[in-house]
Order: sequence, then structure tokens, then C-alpha cells
Amino acid sequence: MKRTFLLTFLAFGLLTGATAEGANRGLALDLVVKVPAPLGMVDLGAGRFLVVGQNGVVTAVRRDRIEPRPFLDISEQTEASGEQGLLGFVPHPKFRRNGRFFVNYTDRGGDTVVAEYRTRRGRALPNSEKVLLTIDQPFANHNGGHLAFGPDGYLYIATGDGGLAGDPMLAGRRLDTLLGKLLRIDVDKGDPYAIPDDNPYAGVPGARPETWATGLRNPWRFSFDRTTLWVADVGQNMVEEVNRVEASRAGIDYGWNLMEGDRCFLTGVECPAPPNLEPPFAVYSHDVGCSVTGGYVYRGKRIPSLRGTYVFADFCSGTIFGVDAAADRPQEPEVLLETDLGISSFGTDRAGELYVTDLAGGRVFKLVDG
Repeated sequence: MKRTFLLTFLAFGLLTGATAEGANRGLALDLVVKVPAPLGMVDLGAGRFLVVGQNGVVTAVRRDRIEPRPFLDISEQTEASGEQGLLGFVPHPKFRRNGRFFVNYTDRGGDTVVAEYRTRRGRALPNSEKVLLTIDQPFANHNGGHLAFGPDGYLYIATGDGGLAGDPMLAGRRLDTLLGKLLRIDVDKGDPYAIPDDNPYAGVPGARPETWATGLRNPWRFSFDRTTLWVADVGQNMVEEVNRVEASRAGIDYGWNLMEGDRCFLTGVECPAPPNLEPPFAVYSHDVGCSVTGGYVYRGKRIPSLRGTYVFADFCSGTIFGVDAAADRPQEPEVLLETDLGISSFGTDRAGELYVTDLAGGRVFKLVDG
């Protein structure tokens, strides 16, 4: 997300009185719960879900009522400032059996930490942290931070290019850094993890073997849908982009910083740049918004008109967009709902229904048929 907008919202609360009015396709948002600085929502089943707070607190909610004790509190290890804080959370695919989950946060020095925790009696064991990865962050923005397990059972980690503007370190193009990448590791083997044999740069001299895809600026939320991978990457001055590829395709180059969305970013290079670059599935200009928030393909039953639509948003404008997830060519985003919210993330429950987190307003909404 754009650092200036996050700082403004957190410091001055400009969106505190936001509403979710103005449906374009008969959609609406129903308030579910109020929680400070939400950046994610995770359904644990049995009527219980978690709200991930940028402040380092993960709140447990059961049947729309907040539990008195946090599920996890690492607020002493991180600080919500700009694009820093607790940025990612994902339970292990066998969480109900093994109680393992994973977090991505920036520590007090501003560096990225990916760690594993374990639970007991429905809450995290505070002393169970096992650090898997630490990534030095040269600047305070573009930390990425999202985590998700793929259909292959491996943990995927999104990282930004390290910050500032224009990727001055060329992190998105370099193979010797974990910045500007989508990473893929096996958390069920190795110590603290193993590299899957089919990772595209495993065994390549000088390359980080954790790398699954390159050329990302600041991937703000990605998701898997059946056999596809969706990655929303925040643009710089011109466009925002959404990418769709087959989940099994290794070594994708999303183009940054040669390209910004579907446009040349660098001068003096071939455009379009090398033929292995993956073109975006959807783009929109900064006349419409300024910071994309990735979402999910809707697979629920309560909004029939939305089935098969990839739903995402713009953090700055509050607009919720959709594109046909099954289309065979790039799509023009369709406006689904105009809101005044600072949409920081989407969540999905076990039934495939979608939820929206409003960062500055401190609220979680459910997307419903209006």
C-alpha cells in the first residue's frame, strides 16, 4: 500500500466515519465486528474467526462476539507505523490437528520476520516462536507481508522490493535477494524449512533457492483459487495491476521494474521487455485509484451474480472491483461497489463468502447481496 495514505489514515483517522453505501451491482457490506487496525481475517471454522491487527494483536471472534483474550499478541515485537507491523497470518493446512500457524511482521528495527507459532487450548503459546526467515529491509515501505499455503501444501511468502521509489536496488530483477519476490518453502521438512526440489532457482549459483517468482514491486495480497494464483501488485505513478497465472507455473517474472503494469517504466530498454515477462490480467490507472488490495475469487452461494468473479479493491478510493476469473484474455475491471473505506484486505470463510477489512475505521464487513 502507499505509505503516505497509511500514515494519514492512522495518524488522523480520516476514514473513521466511513460508510459502505453506493452499490453498483446490488451489493452491500454488513458490519460484522469492530477491531483496531485490521489487516486480515482468517476463518478457523466452528463459528470462530481471527482478525489480524497491524498493531500485532490477533483478535479471536466467535459468532460475531470478541473473545476477552487475544489469540496472539506480539505488540512488543512490532510497531504499526506506515507500512510496518503485523502484515501476514496463515494457519497450517492441518491447523486443527497440529495447532501450527505462521506470521509475517516487521520487527522493531524494521526488518521482516517470518515465524511459526503453536497453540494450546485455542490460543497461541507466546513463547513458541520459531523464526524461519529474517529479511533486512533497507527502507520502511514496500514490505509485502502476505502469507498463504498453495494447493501443493507449501508456504508462499510475498515480499516487496525494499522501498523508496523505482526500485533503486533493482531487487525485483536480482536473484541474490529475497526482496521483490514470491517465495515458496516447505515448512514440514528441514530446519527451519526445506526448499522444494522444483523451485525454479534451486541449485542455481548465486540465486536464492526460496524464490518462486520475481519482478514484484509491493504485492499486497495474493490468493489461490483451485489451480490459479492471483497476485495484486501496487504500482508507482501510473497503474495498479492484478496478475493471474496457473499455480504450478514456476519462475514467473511479473516485470517490475522494467514494467509498471502493462506500461514501460524504465527508459532505454526494449518495451515490452524480455518475452518471459508475464502481462497483467487487469490494470487500472491512477485516475481511478492509487493502491490495489488483492482479494479472492468468489465461490460462495449467497451472491449468485458474483460467482466466478475475482473481487479486489483500491485502498485509496475504497472502490471494490471485479473481473471474470475464467476469462481467456485480460479484463477491464468492473466497479462492483463504491465505498468510503480504507480496504486493507479481504477474507473468506469456509462457505466461500467474502469479508472486507477497513484499516482506519477498525471494522470488518461481510460482502452481501443488497
